Amino acid sequence: MTSSASAAAATGARRRRLGWPRRMFAQVLLMQLAIATGVTVLATGLFLAPLSAQLDDQAMRRALAIAETTASPRTAAELVGTPPRADGPVQAEAERIRRTTGAEYVVVMDTRGVRWSHTDPAQIGKVVSTDPSAALAGHEVMEIDSGTLGRSARGKAPLRDAGGDIVGAVSVGIEYDSVRDRLLAAIPGLLAYAGGALAVGALAAYLISRRLQRQTRDLAFSDIAALLAEREAMLHGIREGVVALDRAGRIRLVNDEAQRLLGVGPEAAGRPLEEVLGAGRTAEVLAGRVTGRDLVTVRGHRVLVANRMPTDDGGAVATLRDRTELERLGRELDSTRGLIDALRAQDHEHANRMHTLLGLLELEMHDEAVEFVTEVVGVHRATAEQVTERVHDPLVAALLVGKATVAAERGVSLRIAADSLLPDRVVDPRELVTVVGNLVDNALDAAAGTADARIEVALHAEGRTAVLRVTDSGPGVPDAHRELIFTEGWTTKEPPSHGKRGLGLPLVRRLAERRGGSARVGAAADGGAEFTVVLPEALTDAPEAPGEDPAAPGVVTAVVTQAGTVVGTAEEAR
Repeated sequence: MTSSASAAAATGARRRRLGWPRRMFAQVLLMQLAIATGVTVLATGLFLAPLSAQLDDQAMRRALAIAETTASPRTAAELVGTPPRADGPVQAEAERIRRTTGAEYVVVMDTRGVRWSHTDPAQIGKVVSTDPSAALAGHEVMEIDSGTLGRSARGKAPLRDAGGDIVGAVSVGIEYDSVRDRLLAAIPGLLAYAGGALAVGALAAYLISRRLQRQTRDLAFSDIAALLAEREAMLHGIREGVVALDRAGRIRLVNDEAQRLLGVGPEAAGRPLEEVLGAGRTAEVLAGRVTGRDLVTVRGHRVLVANRMPTDDGGAVATLRDRTELERLGRELDSTRGLIDALRAQDHEHANRMHTLLGLLELEMHDEAVEFVTEVVGVHRATAEQVTERVHDPLVAALLVGKATVAAERGVSLRIAADSLLPDRVVDPRELVTVVGNLVDNALDAAAGTADARIEVALHAEGRTAVLRVTDSGPGVPDAHRELIFTEGWTTKEPPSHGKRGLGLPLVRRLAERRGGSARVGAAADGGAEFTVVLPEALTDAPEAPGEDPAAPGVVTAVVTQAGTVVGTAEEAR
């Protein structure tokens, strides 16, 4: 059994060695050699076929030319004036022309077809072996035929006297073996040229195949097919966006996840990157004009992390990861930590207040205790009432109440502008919460630690357009940075615990521009920065009944994260 298995394996190996090669390099080389050989053989055959006919035609035309030269009036006069003899003038003239031209024979005949000349003198006076009627009728004849001297290329011409009357004909033959010899003599040279062309073609095929071998890394066709199938399955199956670019910046490939993240379709393949994505940081990052690892960019409402790797052909492959949810959770984590710190501070302050209240009660200073409690509770209620009187949307009001609490713990005064009024007609409250939360967070970071730290928030409704203005007492934004701060990844702050900064303001501008609005920054009247965001179509139409308030204002207290997510709300009627 072992010997049989070894023999079978050896036979299979020999078959693989002798059969069609597996490597693509060898297969392409063999195919190119077969094509070059076939083309060379075909071209040689196509050249030889007309060459034989051309040589026949040349021989017949040469024979006809000799016949026309021989058929002169002098020959006609000698034919008419002398009998057919071996030593006659016609025989002598015909033999002279034959020897001079190298023809096989020169035969002069009368109108009956009787020979007056011939290579074999014994044939003189006899009738020719082939039909002379066409020449005697005044026609020139060219043909390949057989006669007494064998196969020859023939030319026949009528013989006319001085008056133009036909008195006979001249037939000239060129030995056909000489024509065949010329054809055979041309074949070696033709084959030499064909062999040279074949050698050049084989060398070119080898060089092309070697280049193909290097570029395909000596893979077999089956390996390449398997790699392509695996590539398609991997690219369209992974939950990470992949964009491949060529050296000219055109998109070669964009997988399903990249189409979803970038908001493009499969028709983006083959088009320039800037034409598909438009101008912006996303296109700059994918094109390689912004370098680095884990570059953050905003596309629509998504926060993306991009990495770009150049390829050997001058192109590049970029990967995209969606970290919108991760960024939101990270900001919520930072906010929760800040809120925990604020609650700890409040707990410490609450303990102090409880100790004070206990002391007042022990000293039986009941009126002072009641006044102290009323004052403490009134401060918090006044803040909530101030917000809800001017901001009627529950989510936005809850956010501002929570931000006011956090701001107070950081030593910053947050107040609502006296002329603010936002009705409860917001189309997408969470979108407005995102805008307000990001702007207030940035204002808190800028104002904290400054003298008389304060933030003022103004909210107005102009028809269906919401206008938001946030002013802080911080150092302000220099003129040179007023556009840079809206660029993804640009920040002057230390990175948070969850990773990147420089996303809030770009997201605010993107949300505003998506609605056809704007986001800009300027200088506040008394120093600091003033951010203004215009959101068209952010509100629904006003109610038709005059003076009807869509929502009665109340006192809203809430615990909110810095990302604007409401953890808990409660509304107390006024």
